[in-house]
Amino acid sequence: MNAEKPPSTRIEDGVFLALVLLVTIAFAWVIEPFAAAILWGVIVAILFAPVNQQLLASMPGRRNGAALLTLLLILVIVIVPAIVLAMALVQEGSYFYGRLQSGQINVAEIFDRFQASLPHWASAWLERLGITNFATVRDMLSDGIASSFQTLAGQALSIGQSAMGFVLALGVMLYLTFFLLRDGSNLVAMLDRAAPLRATPRHALMQQFVIVVRATIKGSLVVAIVQGLIGGIAFWALGIPGALLWGVLMGCASLLPAVGTGLVWVPVAIYLLATGALVKGLILVFCGIFIIGMVDNVLRPILVGRETRIPDYVVLITTLGGIELFGVNGIIIGPVIASLFIATWNIVTRMRRPGGMEGPLADRTE
Repeated sequence: MNAEKPPSTRIEDGVFLALVLLVTIAFAWVIEPFAAAILWGVIVAILFAPVNQQLLASMPGRRNGAALLTLLLILVIVIVPAIVLAMALVQEGSYFYGRLQSGQINVAEIFDRFQASLPHWASAWLERLGITNFATVRDMLSDGIASSFQTLAGQALSIGQSAMGFVLALGVMLYLTFFLLRDGSNLVAMLDRAAPLRATPRHALMQQFVIVVRATIKGSLVVAIVQGLIGGIAFWALGIPGALLWGVLMGCASLLPAVGTGLVWVPVAIYLLATGALVKGLILVFCGIFIIGMVDNVLRPILVGRETRIPDYVVLITTLGGIELFGVNGIIIGPVIASLFIATWNIVTRMRRPGGMEGPLADRTE
């Protein structure tokens, strides 16, 4: 029978735990300015860990060399293309904003032309729905588009003014990624020993975190890139101005389940059909439904499988909530938190069963 700790020992233990908590909070506060860089460093390291392991297998004992080659690969295939795309997008957005400001693109005139070209049945249907005040809708649409481009231009200007901060954050991310690739297995083992959880749920949660991050990136960002690329090419082939801008918007919209890229190509297709460009409109509808739309149905199961399949409404809500709380980083943080929430409660449910954690999940994590 264990003797009860004396009061002085319990007080010392309590003080030590309070100190651990205080130091942890202080550490989180110190690194908070680089939270996004740290987040993406961890994500990139998790994604490219298999590549680093293959390189390490071909050059045993040279962990520095394998990590450095992996980092160079990340620069070539991820960082540089992303920077080039961002610069081109800012340039095209600025060009569109300039045309809006100068009146070369007149949204009100485009809306009036669209309204005039509506067939009689469509106008009558809108009247039955009570949508008759087209002037108000036109003004709202014009103001909304103009303010959106103005906001984007302001964001682009602020990014340009804080270029040094961006370069610093990028440097921190790449620096951290190198050490995570090189020492990742040791860091995981250290976290595994330090985590105050029993072995089976601890292993399950750590593995689930890696699976969720990889699946979220592959199942969301890769699909978004492919859909945006196909959509941009379709817009360019049809001669629609701003193909790059539309493609990026479709890529962003594809991150939202249920609605997806239809937020972008459906209104454009309706405008083309209503203004008499029937061939272009029908081609865009075909591409949107049978090519752009099918990418998600074909690619996502291949990239993600059934490992992190969570309901679309949960993905939608957590993605929007993540963006609201964390900005663009919420695209990843929101679904990851949702997946870990579901995984954690699945583990709790298993632990409360008579057999405990026995089963497929426990087998994978031991």
